[in-house]
Amino acid sequence: MKFALWRIGVFIAAAIWPLYWLYEAWSFALGPDPGKVLVDRLGLGTLVLLLVTLCMTPMQKLTGWPGWIAVRRQIGLWCFAYVVLHLCAYLFFVLGLDWSQLGVELSKRPYIIVGSLGALCLLALAVTSNRYSQRRMGASWKKLHRLVYVVVGLGLLHMLWIVRADLKEWSIYAFIGACLLLLRIPPVMRRIPRLYKKKPVVAT
Repeated sequence: MKFALWRIGVFIAAAIWPLYWLYEAWSFALGPDPGKVLVDRLGLGTLVLLLVTLCMTPMQKLTGWPGWIAVRRQIGLWCFAYVVLHLCAYLFFVLGLDWSQLGVELSKRPYIIVGSLGALCLLALAVTSNRYSQRRMGASWKKLHRLVYVVVGLGLLHMLWIVRADLKEWSIYAFIGACLLLLRIPPVMRRIPRLYKKKPVVAT
């Protein structure tokens, strides 16, 4: 299969971090509140994978290598997997599976509503990421998957609401997200130079 090793490498790179964080929690290496650390890391991991997903098209355009696009869907699905783990960790470690407390949290902390909306959008993208949905939906498929831009905004707003006391790290992710969204504008995308150009074949 084409790009098989590349796909396996991406799979391992995405899968290893949650396992490593669980190991750290098990070995008491995450401090006095390992549950909160896991929630925060999984949330940040979701945002990072989302931004990496948006990098794939510019990287393909820049290098001409189709391998970037070959793993885009996989990274997008990993992004959804991370947000599911983020939500599960929040429900387990923060709420203690007390569903009655969820309504209180939603009213006291609006950023949870923002994060939940982003998770629902990722759910819609994950469910329709297969080729069957792409064929079935036709042109509507591309319109639906532009929700990824909305998810970036919701994810950054969610993070901003949490770390508003320290905006340094958030500013870095916001800048990267803004640049990647800017690159999605067709006139800007067309101006991306290709570093690798195929040499013309000389007839003999």
